[in-house]
Amino acid sequence: MNDRILFLFFLILVLASCSKINKAKDLLTHSSAQEIYKRDLYINDDIFKIWENEKQKALVYDSVAIDLPYQESGRFFPKSFSVYSYLIELHRGDLLSVEVKLDSTSSLAFIDIFTLETSGFKNIIGSEFGKQKLQLEIAEDKLYKVIIQPEIDAGSYFNIKINRSPAYLFPVAGGKNRDAQSFWGAQRDGGKRAHEGVDIFAKRGTPVIASTAGRITYMGEKGLGGKQVWLRDLKRSQSLYYAHLDSIASINKNQVKAGDTLGFVGNTGNARTTPPHLHFGIYRSNRGAINPYHFIKQNDVKPLNNENFYPNHLNGLVTRNANLRNSNSVKNSEIIQKLAQGDTIQILGRSSEWYHIKATSSKNTSFLHSSLATPLN
Repeated sequence: MNDRILFLFFLILVLASCSKINKAKDLLTHSSAQEIYKRDLYINDDIFKIWENEKQKALVYDSVAIDLPYQESGRFFPKSFSVYSYLIELHRGDLLSVEVKLDSTSSLAFIDIFTLETSGFKNIIGSEFGKQKLQLEIAEDKLYKVIIQPEIDAGSYFNIKINRSPAYLFPVAGGKNRDAQSFWGAQRDGGKRAHEGVDIFAKRGTPVIASTAGRITYMGEKGLGGKQVWLRDLKRSQSLYYAHLDSIASINKNQVKAGDTLGFVGNTGNARTTPPHLHFGIYRSNRGAINPYHFIKQNDVKPLNNENFYPNHLNGLVTRNANLRNSNSVKNSEIIQKLAQGDTIQILGRSSEWYHIKATSSKNTSFLHSSLATPLN
């Protein structure tokens, strides 16, 4: 008995040591979540290759576009090799968040985010192994593709949420998107210069707040901006410019917190003939002014909070002639294929009144209005 206990003890030590070695190796080699999955769960090489190839197909062929916020629910079926691919237009200053909630703690899902480059799609970030959540601050105005792939034997219901939010707080207390009425690039002085910021109109004396934590590098009155504050965002190596203030608040220059009052809306400087407003700009040391709007743009639509799992079936039947669309909307989509009554489809999930589907005659996924098909048992 003692020998058996001793053997088990050493076996545990060996396994623990191997685990630590693998973790250290992953840090050095930057192993992807998929590579760790294959190694730690002893996935067969041939099956893993099929699984990986399905992801590559989705990356190349799938072009369904979505507006944010987006939510989809459904069910992962073992060895169905389903891939969920979404094309999204994003801008510098957006915070993209992707989350997959599962009804089984033993199932895994993998999230990857790609940018569209001239040479094709480039992977820029992937979720950690065992994590079904990923957030990315967007650095460039581009098309992005989000790919979600369940593990090979996943058999659970899911709820996918994709959303964007601004990286910064809105700089005028209580302000809304509609208060911004003069944007980046607008002509000034008869076309002699372009507007390097966004103007946010509000009542005189409305508090102007720090959109992020940082330190103040200048506060005072000079030039076209009149009374102004410069706040350095150390995290992003850029400076936030608050101009035309009626007055400047008293604040600790070196310990500014997000939400602190920096001053109050006015029309000093060259804004004396205009209604009170804040000119808000962002400047990078090596690139000059950049468009600040998406850093502060609030969500036009509230995120969806439905946590229910849609009990969909793997297959469906088209009930009458139908149009397949590249987005879950009639207004903002294109017809990419037509199906006839009686055609079969693979149902990936459901987003509001739309099925996210793959037709048996197509390499692409698409959206089909739920009134045009019925699930098969």
